[in-house]
Amino acid sequence: MEYVQERVTTLHEFTDPVPAAPTDRAAVVVPMTDREHASLAAERVLTALETVDPGRVVVALRAEESRAGEVRDWLAAYDLPVEVVWCDGPRVGELLGDAGLDGPRGKGRDVWLALGVALAGDEEYVVVHDADTSSYGPHHVRRLLFPLANGYEFTKGYYARVENNRLYGRLFRLFYVPLVRALADRHDEPVLDYLGAFRYALAGEFAAGRELAAGLRVQRGWGLEVGTLGDAFAAAGFDGSAQVDLGVHEHDHRAVSGPSGLGDMSEEVGAALLRAVLDNGVVPEYDGLPDAYREAGRRLVRQYAADAAFNGLEYDRAGELEQVERYAAAVREPGPDHRLPAWEDAPLDGDELLAAARADLSER
Repeated sequence: MEYVQERVTTLHEFTDPVPAAPTDRAAVVVPMTDREHASLAAERVLTALETVDPGRVVVALRAEESRAGEVRDWLAAYDLPVEVVWCDGPRVGELLGDAGLDGPRGKGRDVWLALGVALAGDEEYVVVHDADTSSYGPHHVRRLLFPLANGYEFTKGYYARVENNRLYGRLFRLFYVPLVRALADRHDEPVLDYLGAFRYALAGEFAAGRELAAGLRVQRGWGLEVGTLGDAFAAAGFDGSAQVDLGVHEHDHRAVSGPSGLGDMSEEVGAALLRAVLDNGVVPEYDGLPDAYREAGRRLVRQYAADAAFNGLEYDRAGELEQVERYAAAVREPGPDHRLPAWEDAPLDGDELLAAARADLSER
């Protein structure tokens, strides 16, 4: 156990706290795919949310047409004020096309749609978290909300990814952290200190006040979490941001290769990270940056190996070094910016989106 404070306020799990928090004034956004329908992890998340009594739960559902109605009916069985946004619905797609917002799909796009519906309500706060966490508990929402009710504007969750006698969180450990360090060694800029202060920057759990949430320009895919941090730095900065310990956290693990594997994810995370840096006034020196990343990654692998050995954990040092080499291909200037607009500037509103989503599901 430790009590170190980072550049952003860090709230630790000393006593397994379940702090008082304004859950009744919060909308909880949960992105979900049809493969999570009736899974043990999703059932645990929804059952725990029943005890939290949130103002509203908005589920961003990515599902085939043949499954959408089944998932909707399953969600309706929970004692929760649930709004389901079927992200693949025809009316939702038409609405986005008419607004000029059609384009690549992904987790970020799903969350953006749900944020629009959440912000159409009266809730003061928005909490976002995944549905695949088998260790989820009622404390998650309360811990994420607590800082917002006590003078902060943005909260990020963190946790150690240690399962099955080994270290996980590979994309964060082996790509995000060494890339931020390589950039910080070359550019002495506050945004890089901010990005480096979060203990698990790729966590899917965050919370924000209504105003900050409405100002997020959301990445369409796996860069969602990093892009959120870039906007949070601009809007809230060090003094307005906090991170909270969410304790034990267990969820699905991805392969490095293959579709939607960590290799593909690194491409989107890298682009989002470098775009966040650009947005906040830093022009990275790309010449030599991949090599600087590799050097920082190798140093970290040596440190992870020592930490794993100290704790008696299994550790594949050669495999982790191979991942560093694989991810180095993603260290390059970002391509076209496909971010979705902040809801405060969007060419449609959440009420229109909610009406389209309800109409789509009513026919399933």
